[in-house]
Amino acid sequence: MIPGIFVTGTDTEVGKTYVSALIAKKLHAQGVNVGVYKPAASGCIDNGDGTLFSEDADTLWNAAGKPATVGHVCPQMFRAAVAPHISAKAEDKEINRELLIRGLEYWNQNSDFIIVEGAGGLMSPISDDDFVADLAYKFGFPLVIVVANKLGCINQTLQTLITAASYEDGIPIAGIILNNVSPVDSEDQSLALNPAEIERVCVPPVLATVDYQQGLNRDIDWLQLVQP
Repeated sequence: MIPGIFVTGTDTEVGKTYVSALIAKKLHAQGVNVGVYKPAASGCIDNGDGTLFSEDADTLWNAAGKPATVGHVCPQMFRAAVAPHISAKAEDKEINRELLIRGLEYWNQNSDFIIVEGAGGLMSPISDDDFVADLAYKFGFPLVIVVANKLGCINQTLQTLITAASYEDGIPIAGIILNNVSPVDSEDQSLALNPAEIERVCVPPVLATVDYQQGLNRDIDWLQLVQP
């Protein structure tokens, strides 16, 4: 099994793709052959030639040094900006459940390290019968949980950790990354307090924080972090 991480979030729009791309870019710069995989994406744009463009998949692909094709990064793309299985139905299609899993095989054979980015949070549906947590559990990679630093994120973080710990026989957790999704001059007074409070109440470590549209504030050895 190739080492890797499964990047999930406490919600949608918390910066999973941004953080995943930061990690992929860093590893690629270190000479690591990085595989990036997003099992399904919605909210995609028509290219005008019958194909779709996923900004998230394209961002991951570029950050990893353009390995293989964007189609390998995300083999299932849909237009409507709703849950992937609902977006598929809007096009009279269905999510291919087998492909959700099988799409990882290419990266297992052609990578030194894999970054999987989920859709939404762990309990976001990704097919009629699967949640994102099902994929995370089956893939077996430790979770990197991206938390949007804002009022309410402590509760969301703890709920995500409880879900991971209680799902099946537990999904391993590498740690938490706190992402500042607003500028520092935001009126949200919790921004300065949340990191220390999350570190205080959570067992998994806060691996790093990300200032607004900046990089990780700590240098992380990702290969070492995921060693058993």
